[in-house]
Amino acid sequence: MKNLIKRGSNYTLKKRVPLRFQSIEPRETVWVSLHTDSETDARAKAEIVWLEIINGWEARLAGDAGDADRHFEAVNLLAGAKGFRYLPSSRVANLPADELLTRIEAITIRGGSPDQVDASALLGGPEEPAITVTQALEIFWKVAKDETLRKSPDQIRRWKNPRIKAFKNFVMVIGDKPINQITGDDMLDFRAWWMEKIEAEELTANSANKDLVHFGKVLKTVNILKRLHLDLPLSGLHIKEGEQNTRPPFSVGWITSKLLAPNALDGMNIEARSIFIAMINTGARPSELANLLPQHIRLDHEYPHIVITPVKRELKSRNAKRNIPLIGCSLEAMRCCPDGFPRYRDKPDLSATTNKFLRENGLMETPEHVAYSVRHAFEDRLRNAQIDERLRSELFGHAYYREKYGEPKLDELTKAIQKVAV
Repeated sequence: MKNLIKRGSNYTLKKRVPLRFQSIEPRETVWVSLHTDSETDARAKAEIVWLEIINGWEARLAGDAGDADRHFEAVNLLAGAKGFRYLPSSRVANLPADELLTRIEAITIRGGSPDQVDASALLGGPEEPAITVTQALEIFWKVAKDETLRKSPDQIRRWKNPRIKAFKNFVMVIGDKPINQITGDDMLDFRAWWMEKIEAEELTANSANKDLVHFGKVLKTVNILKRLHLDLPLSGLHIKEGEQNTRPPFSVGWITSKLLAPNALDGMNIEARSIFIAMINTGARPSELANLLPQHIRLDHEYPHIVITPVKRELKSRNAKRNIPLIGCSLEAMRCCPDGFPRYRDKPDLSATTNKFLRENGLMETPEHVAYSVRHAFEDRLRNAQIDERLRSELFGHAYYREKYGEPKLDELTKAIQKVAV
């Protein structure tokens, strides 16, 4: 490292002061003894020492500019560079004597006096700036990265959107206030707003509860991981839900006479059409089919099938990893796209495209039906045919809570589907 110079028996760090800090640092060049005659140790210490110096300058610069947020961040980083966690002065005062002494001894002495920025970083200076509701959401994206480690870009988008919606609604109703100032009345007002919205727009309580759950979980996560020690008023807000509004399945007659009628789906692009038809005798989710790779479509096997497995994306659950035989119209649909569906791979618009086409062409059995209803229809046909629950769970990727005696084989699953295939 060219900035390391040996003076006598010890190494010294020599670096020019960056132009950015010349307004608060009178020296042109910084000389700092590293107190070691080992070049290896000197290299390691030089990086830490330089980081401390930079953070100290940043803190002074931010303080001179009156930027409280940046000043706090800088002294926080400076404390970390010196091996300590930043604490406000009120908490430093309550530390055990030996810990307090260790912090005091780590403060740099300049010109015979303790460095004020060091003292602020290690003994507590500015209180942490209040985090607003919108800032809390931005912090959450950073501290909750474990939630998205195995998600694809589109899955991350869909994971973020309901949380963004919940926070947007709260700010619209209550305002973008600091989270340490959120009161129980604020949360009850937000709940009351949702109650009025449910009644006015004939929504289900599920919409409100999703907002309340997402909002609460984000704030709790930020509170814990940022060590804010706040007592947040987030309990007792759940809105009682009425009867669940489940989508009805397509009847067998509708599937055969309407959906599979000659030329009925010709106006739909081939990939969307093939995915929709493939669902009929597999019960696979649209996203599972859309993200199949060529090696997961096994048409030449003794039992043609598809392999649902995570590749650069998360499955809905660990039970969703499975093999599904291809029978009848679903096999023919997959033969039309043997390499998969690149147009819809990790894209969000498949359901909208399919539902729009079905509605515009009079192919929905009732206004409550959606494209996903063919999955429900497949499940109903299996149940009505009294197919064993273990096989149904395997085909749908559901958890099976009874004792298992080996995994179902492709031939077993194929025979089950043949009984209900259309």
